[in-house]
Amino acid sequence: MAPRGNLVDIRYLGFDQRGNSRVYRFDVQTDGRPMKEVSVTADMVVFRDHRVGIQEGPFLSGNKFTADLGRGWEGEHELTAADVRAHADAKARADSERGSARKAPRRRLGVPAEAQQKSPWRHFGI
Repeated sequence: MAPRGNLVDIRYLGFDQRGNSRVYRFDVQTDGRPMKEVSVTADMVVFRDHRVGIQEGPFLSGNKFTADLGRGWEGEHELTAADVRAHADAKARADSERGSARKAPRRRLGVPAEAQQKSPWRHFGI
């Protein structure tokens, strides 16, 4: 494990497809020590089940590895269903917050709301 405060350099190298899984590969260097290659395995079904794009795999795998490194984990690294679900949930919350932060449509002064919504011109030609 790298003690806190040490410089860690992580570089994404690419992935290997192994059946239904992808193995994301990273080079890791801690405090000037020689680079070592580390991999994070992810089952592609988990991405589909949680509606997360596979293009997010390197980002999620890097986060998983970084979290494992912070905990001192030296074994195999695997992106689990819980990891992907947490990401999907956080993304849904952020999307919801962005949606609720949008401005409400402007209302025309002096015209009742019912009349604004029933205008025959609102979606003319669509």
